[in-house]
Amino acid sequence: MASTRWWKNEVVYQVYPRSFQDTNNDGIGDLNGITAHLDYLKNLGVTTIWVSPVYKSPMVDMGYDISDYQAIDPQFGTMADFDHLLAEAKKRGMKIIMDLVVNHTSDQHDWFQQALADPQSKYRDYYIFKHSDDGQVPNNWRSIFGGSTWTEVPSEPGTYYFHTFAPQQPDLNWENPVLREEIYTMINWWLAKGISGFRIDAITHLKKDLDWASIEPDGEDGLANVVKKGQNRPGLGAFLTELKAKTFDKYNAMTVGEAYGVPATDMPNFIGPDGYFSMIFDFSYFNIEVNNVDEWYRGRSNWQVKDLKQLLFESQRSIKTADGWTANVIENHDQSRAVSKWIKNPQYQTPLAAKALATMYYFLRGIPFIYQGQELGAKNFKRTNINQFNDLSSVNNYKMGLKLGMDPEQVLDLVNFKSRDNARVPMQWTGDQFGGFSDHEPWLAMGNDREAINVMDESKDENSVLNYYRKLNQMRQNERYQDVIVNGELEQLKTPDNVVGYQRLTDDQELVVFVNLGEETETINYTGNYELVLTNSREFISMKPEQLELRPYEAVVLFNQGK
Repeated sequence: MASTRWWKNEVVYQVYPRSFQDTNNDGIGDLNGITAHLDYLKNLGVTTIWVSPVYKSPMVDMGYDISDYQAIDPQFGTMADFDHLLAEAKKRGMKIIMDLVVNHTSDQHDWFQQALADPQSKYRDYYIFKHSDDGQVPNNWRSIFGGSTWTEVPSEPGTYYFHTFAPQQPDLNWENPVLREEIYTMINWWLAKGISGFRIDAITHLKKDLDWASIEPDGEDGLANVVKKGQNRPGLGAFLTELKAKTFDKYNAMTVGEAYGVPATDMPNFIGPDGYFSMIFDFSYFNIEVNNVDEWYRGRSNWQVKDLKQLLFESQRSIKTADGWTANVIENHDQSRAVSKWIKNPQYQTPLAAKALATMYYFLRGIPFIYQGQELGAKNFKRTNINQFNDLSSVNNYKMGLKLGMDPEQVLDLVNFKSRDNARVPMQWTGDQFGGFSDHEPWLAMGNDREAINVMDESKDENSVLNYYRKLNQMRQNERYQDVIVNGELEQLKTPDNVVGYQRLTDDQELVVFVNLGEETETINYTGNYELVLTNSREFISMKPEQLELRPYEAVVLFNQGK
């Protein structure tokens, strides 16, 4: 059954539960904390909440290492608390989607524990084990978190298990149909409970090359990146087709694939009218600020706005070709804050710039996703010691930089810039010591660049970033603009290098977006009779006939009815 695409006009807000709101004063956010702020999210204009993992987990990778798919981790509450959240969201006409992590489990999952305990059990084939007689690991693949993808089984010398990510995250063996059926049963259990769908983690890693052959090393460690043999490999489509047919299609679920590395030619299979998923995240422009996303400790890139534009519009063209949909994002739990990442000059890391970035992505074809705190214009932190970081990736990258002989201060600066902890600091509800997140010291230290960046202060300021996001969502739900925003074709406009410009078109409407991401005033020439319907700037220079001027980080949205 093809999807009805009921989700085309959703606005999704990603909650990182551990850092959203603590209601029992243990310093850790919980499910009841999400429930407590449903009215805030409703007022923001959110229609769907994506809840990052709350499953039982030892939290080696902050919940993306699941030890029980059908249990809530006690630090977040109980299954009754989840059911209460689901019910309260539905009362407000809001939907809940969850994270689905099925490339791997935790090494504490009962399946893996049984696989270790009894090599003859059926669970041994739920994972990937290889034996080597020469004392060497089976191949030279490097895990995404660094080091070999193989870890030796302590009780079985010469036997290794495979992990794309951390050693505590053994990969599931999707070649095993019995394992796949277990996964489908679990997914359908959640959908029957009443959630509306899933954001699906690391989904392009399910299929590995079964020759398990070593390949040409690509680093000083003699290893080669696992993505060359375990991402978007031939045969992946068969798994994804079966997954959809046996689960998502039965419930007309909304599904959002975290799909790194999907080539444009394969987009129709992923997000076309009968694609594997409702939409995917396109990360082609997401890591533009570093030279190599897999080795970001090596340094920042010298990207320019024209490079960002190129990637952004190439992405939009591939989506159009696929007749598909995308999840438009500028932040998530794995990225540093957009204002700090994409606004290079600290002088311009202002609310105006935060609103400019919001304008840039909000009117693209697809669905806008907001990550918690993004709507406030949250910024990166500054840590002075690697011991102050929780993020496993940050610590690993710091160690890799030191191994290469890089200056410790230089590596620490890069970790501060790129760390996933930037997005995971507690939500800033107030200007209090712990941001209104908790009365107890939080599990992760607060950000240290947060003056006036909080819900309480911004709610009172009609020109705040928060109220600008509310305006964006009001526009999306306004019948006057809804059709062109949701269904309009997208065309890039010719603009100066530092100006992002595009239009959305239907038969009788036109919406035009111009965003100056440079530090000089730019003149934009246009033709047509347009109404200024949104600007991020109180001091915006009035439009002249067929010409407008945009100062640094000013953005405008123009509208023409009956063109």
